[in-house]
Amino acid sequence: MADQAHHAIDYVELTVPDLEPAKRFYAGAFGWEFTDYGPEYAGFRTPGGSREAGGLRLDAAGPTPGGPLVLLFSTDLDRSVAAVEAAGGRVTDGPYPFPGGRRFHFCDPAGNELGVWSEG
Repeated sequence: MADQAHHAIDYVELTVPDLEPAKRFYAGAFGWEFTDYGPEYAGFRTPGGSREAGGLRLDAAGPTPGGPLVLLFSTDLDRSVAAVEAAGGRVTDGPYPFPGGRRFHFCDPAGNELGVWSEG
């Protein structure tokens, strides 16, 4: 039986202008593991994940503004902020409280904006 849930986010692709720095960032900040599918694509698995959750797609132009906002979950938001900054990301908003917890937004070195949230 597949571990996908009906109507759940199944796969996320991030556009990056250079695969290697993007892989270093996400491995360093969140522990993602990668499978290379040639020089223009790398799939990723999140820690403990048995299947790919998404991929990094090479495009020299980089990400386009206004795309969907992907949110990651964290059990320790402050540690996630520190990991993002240590890996070369830039926090753009927060951390701040919102109904249901706290969150922050960041840009990866390629310019993709993502968010991270935690409960309480």
